[in-house]
Amino acid sequence: MELRHFRYFVAVAEAGSLTVAAEQKLHTSQPSLSRQIRDLENEVGAQLLRRSARGIELTPAGGAFLDHARSVLSQVEAAGEAARRVAHPAKPCFTMGFLTGHELRWMPEALQILRDELPNIDVMVSSQYSPRLADGLSKGRIDAAVLRREKGVPGLGFRLLVKEPLMVVLPSDHRLAAHKAISPRDLAGEKFVTVSDTAPVLRGIIDDYLKRSGVNITPAHEADHLAMGMSLIASTGGVGLLPAYALNFLPSSVTSRPLKGDTPTVDLVLGYRKSNQSPILKLFLSRLDDLVARASNKTISAH
Repeated sequence: MELRHFRYFVAVAEAGSLTVAAEQKLHTSQPSLSRQIRDLENEVGAQLLRRSARGIELTPAGGAFLDHARSVLSQVEAAGEAARRVAHPAKPCFTMGFLTGHELRWMPEALQILRDELPNIDVMVSSQYSPRLADGLSKGRIDAAVLRREKGVPGLGFRLLVKEPLMVVLPSDHRLAAHKAISPRDLAGEKFVTVSDTAPVLRGIIDDYLKRSGVNITPAHEADHLAMGMSLIASTGGVGLLPAYALNFLPSSVTSRPLKGDTPTVDLVLGYRKSNQSPILKLFLSRLDDLVARASNKTISAH
């Protein structure tokens, strides 16, 4: 008695037809399948199947044999799967998120650290707005993320990566581009392009800075992302405040100038769920100083 006899018998019993089982399930000929079933019945010593007006039916002996045949096939599949897992164990997976626009600086360094330390893991990458990254962390879809210090998301921990100073971004031919540095008062009366609620932390810092500076500015436009902000500034002749990372993406039609006086900053952090017990996360957090050093050296060499 061989495994194929069990498979053939179960296929016929479930199809209720030798023809259907042969053509659709086993891809063999009906006469060949009939011979296999007869060989099985001879080996067992009992009739397992009989023809009726409705097709092929199980005899009482066949009904008893069917349960055991299914069990045998199930155990064989389980044995094979167990062997495959030992021979080819599934790689642990670690999902990292990056605030859109920060991949250039942080992603290569983060992935290099993970692969140096843990070459046998799969790393998944997600690039999104900061609030969505925080939501992904809280729901366990993301293990660690480079993002802003989002509020109102309980259970998250944050480790500071860098404080990014805000810069004035404006058209290259704007009159204020002649200044070495720009004061908040210089922005009064200009078309102001700010960020939308896709970046609530950054928006709050910009609004607070302008309020503290005593400058009354009503934004003319809101940008959902960096490329949109650059396009609005270039096309409208407006000005905006953006973190220093934006310098990596300035087109030739747009330039930047530092702010005079006390320059506001926005934190870029590494976020994670505090209850996440992943050993990969624990290792990665232990290498954050190295990550910051690598990213800083990369920035210095780039400028």
